[in-house]
Amino acid sequence: MALTGNFNRILQIHPSRRCNLHCLHCYSASGPEERDQLSVPLLLKAITNASEQGYTIASFSGGEPLVYKPLPELLKQAHQCQMRTTVTSNGILLDERHLEQLCGAVDLLAISLDGMPASHNRIRSSEQAFEKMAARLEGVRQSGIPFGFIFTLTKRNFRELDWVANFALEQGAELLQIHPLAEVGYASQNLIGSRPSTNILSYAYLKTVHLREAIGDKLFIQIDLVHQDLLRSNPDSFCADEALINQQNYCFADLVSPLIIEADGTVVPMQHGFDRNYALGNLNQASLSELATHWRQERYPSFRELCRRVYQQLTAPADLPIIDWYETLMRQAKIGYDHASTTTVSMT
Repeated sequence: MALTGNFNRILQIHPSRRCNLHCLHCYSASGPEERDQLSVPLLLKAITNASEQGYTIASFSGGEPLVYKPLPELLKQAHQCQMRTTVTSNGILLDERHLEQLCGAVDLLAISLDGMPASHNRIRSSEQAFEKMAARLEGVRQSGIPFGFIFTLTKRNFRELDWVANFALEQGAELLQIHPLAEVGYASQNLIGSRPSTNILSYAYLKTVHLREAIGDKLFIQIDLVHQDLLRSNPDSFCADEALINQQNYCFADLVSPLIIEADGTVVPMQHGFDRNYALGNLNQASLSELATHWRQERYPSFRELCRRVYQQLTAPADLPIIDWYETLMRQAKIGYDHASTTTVSMT
């Protein structure tokens, strides 16, 4: 089982920070003016290495992945490595040409949807973002590519969950993923204080339960939150024992999922922007397999200790038992090293 609480073995790739929008909440600080981009040979090798390390899903994001012209080559490589593929897009560029490129190459197309039209347009910094995205959905349906929506949950749009679920149903989506806003990237500048409170997270979790009961198998609804009971009943899924490495069928994906490749080549666990003290390194300096081997020896113990510390904190009795595991781990990673640095300075 994965150390980091994800039962899928996911490699998340950000080939570029270029995007046709300039969204207020973008965790990777992407936009039309950005030029960070990874080379095709580097990413092809990384995908091969990742499959050898046990990763079974290659997820492409960005930036807008459709502006990265070699994307079809990466998707093909992932399939040749027996990995399932997903592409996350704002939907605006899903014209006939792009859909032809994706057809047969992508197993799930995830389209951003951040609430009702006004909410979506506001967070996307475009008065036409919703209209342009919605206009592409008929073509997506006609292509036969399985698709779903990703909803970024904030303090302002949490009451729109019913509308979002109904819209996803009406459009024929297979999946609705609800992901709480992370105050990183542009969100740390543009949306300070917009991250959902514990009360709102609990509301969203319960709303998801009710929506699942009402909708049934017509739409799979996923929320990136966890109940304390799941944490307590599956400790190995969040804090795997060191003995895991000695098992015969061990692979790196058992330790870290998701694993993220950022657009500058940095490889980090868990989430884009994770504290660099826990990074594997950079693909421009070594292969993914080499980085993974070094990380197991040098940084895995401190990362394991971070996971255990956060696990103990989050399994303590609480009035509201709904938890954002990934956000808490990311925040504590930074706090822990900041505290360590402060302590070192004060003792000098």
